[in-house]
Order: sequence, then C-alpha cells, then structure tokens
Amino acid sequence: MKIIKVADQVEGGKKGFEILSEKMANGAKTLGLATGSTPVEFYKQVVASDLDFSDMTSVNLDEYVGLDADHEQSYRHFMGEQLFNAKPFKVNYLPNGKAEDLQAEAKHYDQIIAENPIDLQILGIGSNGHIGFNEPGTPFDSTTHIVDLAESTIKDNARFFENEEEVPKKAISMGIASILGAKSIVLMAYGENKADAVAAMVNGEQTEDLPASALQNHDDVYVIVDEAAASKL
Repeated sequence: MKIIKVADQVEGGKKGFEILSEKMANGAKTLGLATGSTPVEFYKQVVASDLDFSDMTSVNLDEYVGLDADHEQSYRHFMGEQLFNAKPFKVNYLPNGKAEDLQAEAKHYDQIIAENPIDLQILGIGSNGHIGFNEPGTPFDSTTHIVDLAESTIKDNARFFENEEEVPKKAISMGIASILGAKSIVLMAYGENKADAVAAMVNGEQTEDLPASALQNHDDVYVIVDEAAASKL
C-alpha cells in the first residue's frame, strides 16, 4: 500500500485526481466509482478538469435496495449530481436496487464487471472497516451480493436522510473479490472516526472481520488520508 498523507479532503481530492489522470493517460478505460461524502472533493476536481470521459465506462460499487433511481438519496442520483451530469461517460453501470429478482441482478452485475474489467477503483472506508457495502464477516471471495446493512453503517448514513428510520436496511454491492479484481485502487479516508479502521487495514491482520484488510492482497493500492485518519498508523 502506498500511503499518501494530506492536509485535508480538498488536497486528498487533488491527489486522487492526479492518480486518475495518470491512469487515464496510460490507457485506463473503466473506472470503479464510489458514493458518500468521502469522494465528493475528488469528483469536484474531475468536473473542473478538461478530462474527456466520452469514451470511458463507469461501474459503481453499490446501490441501496428499494430506492428508485430518481430518489434524491439513490446512488444513481448522487452520481448524476456529483459527476455524470457534468462529465458524460460512454456508459454508466450501477446495480438496480429496484430489481424484482435481486439475486438475478447480482449475477447480471457480475457479468457487467467481467465484460468491463475495472482499471481504477475508487473506495472509501466505513468506520467498521467496510468497503463498498461489504460489512464485517463478508468472505474475501465474495462477488456481487445482497447485503443486510450493519447498524453502524445505517447510523453513518442517517445524516443523508430525514431520520434513521428512512435509511434502507439492504443494499446490493460488489463483493470483495470484485473490488480486488481492479488493476489499481485508490482508497480515501478523512477524519478521526476512520483512524482505527485505517490502522487495522494497513497494519493489522488480514481478517474478514475487517473487510478492508483484504486490500493487503492487492499490488497497487493508494491510501489517501488526512492527519486525523492517519493518526493511529
């Protein structure tokens, strides 16, 4: 893992953008994208740039189960607001959280990933060490699957909803094996509440109790952290 310490989230976004630019210059065509507050500054850098994404493909990590695509808290809506509306891609893939057969949708998404190998995957990390919506206990060999969200994850995401009761309790997510299949990975983490998870990811044992520790098995991982998130390294 390459640890990149930054002053704040804005500088972290700039560092992430530099990595993205380099990978695209070297032929990257498919991006794995993440949602949530962590990558917002990164997306701002992308939108402000002159990079052309018209020949690029995106594959998102996850989506809530039960939200329509136009729901203001759906990840499809988030990606439109943060990136896609300003920077059109050739094609954008996200899981369909409203699919009638969620297991069939998970298999379909695995096929999408197989047909569009990810060159650069963007990640955040949960306070419990989850990546995507792969909660503690998720097998390292997992592919796209339906997740029962942990209570800590629901609480973390409640700030985006009117109240905690409105937060979906399930999601459809790329699995850990899906994430590890990316050629390169950029994980960003900011704030003191991520410090324990970051330290365990980098220096702890590999364990399914901390999903992000699986990244120790990957050859090209960049970890962008501010001082607070890096405080226990």
